[in-house]
Amino acid sequence: MLLKSLNSYAIALMLGFALLILFFSGFLEFPTLSSSIPSPKDSGLFSKSTPDPFRDLFGAFRKWDAQLGCSQFRDKHKGFSKNGSASSLQEADGELACNELKMSHVSVLVKGWTWIPDNLDNLYSCRCGLSCLWTKSSVLADRPDALLFETTTPPVQRRNGEPLRVYMDLEAGRKRSRLEDLFVSYHAKDDVQSTYAGALFHNNRNYHLSSYKNNDTLVYWSSSRCLPQRNQLAKSFLRLLPHHSFGKCMNNVGGLDMALTLYPDCVKDANSAPKWWDHLHCAMSHYKFVLAIENTVTESYVTEKLFYALDSGAIPIYFGAQNVWDFVPPHSIIDGTKFTSMDALAAYVKALANDPVAYAEYHAWRRCGVMGNYGKARAASLDTLPCRLCEAVSRKGGRNARAL
Repeated sequence: MLLKSLNSYAIALMLGFALLILFFSGFLEFPTLSSSIPSPKDSGLFSKSTPDPFRDLFGAFRKWDAQLGCSQFRDKHKGFSKNGSASSLQEADGELACNELKMSHVSVLVKGWTWIPDNLDNLYSCRCGLSCLWTKSSVLADRPDALLFETTTPPVQRRNGEPLRVYMDLEAGRKRSRLEDLFVSYHAKDDVQSTYAGALFHNNRNYHLSSYKNNDTLVYWSSSRCLPQRNQLAKSFLRLLPHHSFGKCMNNVGGLDMALTLYPDCVKDANSAPKWWDHLHCAMSHYKFVLAIENTVTESYVTEKLFYALDSGAIPIYFGAQNVWDFVPPHSIIDGTKFTSMDALAAYVKALANDPVAYAEYHAWRRCGVMGNYGKARAASLDTLPCRLCEAVSRKGGRNARAL
């Protein structure tokens, strides 16, 4: 009897050693955390029901309302804005020390060709009773307090009594001209911040959005500036999922102007030639996901690529600034950099596409009015730049500022 027990023990011990050898040699693999659908926040979000490759966004919203609802979402994310970095955004909508203003009216003349929208021109009523004239017309601003340069550099010298020189650069490099008195960029460390989160980047668009999502093609991507590194990243991800690629880079829809052929409801004006930006939001809205990859990865450089996708009613899959959560609403995007691999990211996207409740959760911020850091990003955007720049000019005294 004792011999039989010893034999059983020896056999069990040998089997244990064999299993260990197989595991460490790579022949046997045990499940790990990274092999499951890997999202630090969202792995518990998926429902346990049978996969549901839904199409109707309204239907997904109704299911989310019934199972979760806004009250629960607000409680879950009530501290979201406090988790962001205070250094990422200037306090654009807070209290202003009125005694710092040296002028009650400021005029800014925008010089030269610029992409800044014409409809920004206006006379604004700002904080502390300050009025601000922002215009591209030297007739309307015949004696400006500041000159704004964006595509051209300011004058080499400024004399006493002449307008202040303002230079604006929203590109990733954000290089100062070294000739300006005030510098405007997307970064909070500069004199005046202008984020890409405002509505003025979205002028002249067809805002017809589809409430029905494609199931056979999950991801929208469009790029016509074919940067090698971005193309490689897009290719490594998109090869794993059914997608439509518009634009010049990796086009798989049969041409550059196929969006309106696929989605005729996106035509803005049948009597005029279409432009690529006319139907951008509308075309994106037919997809559950939009891939958004920045040209350059650098701190606080969160551009219209992300906000276009956010406004289209799709879920952005984002590759870019590490501090992106300081600029967007809670639970509104998928940060692709947080996944262990492209395979893991694709697995998560596939699961999300088949779970209407989990998918609808990414739209809850909008439906429940939970803005988080997004409110601050909007407040520091191009939309509010005129008043904020006029305040900065007023603090310096405009033409009365001493020349350096």
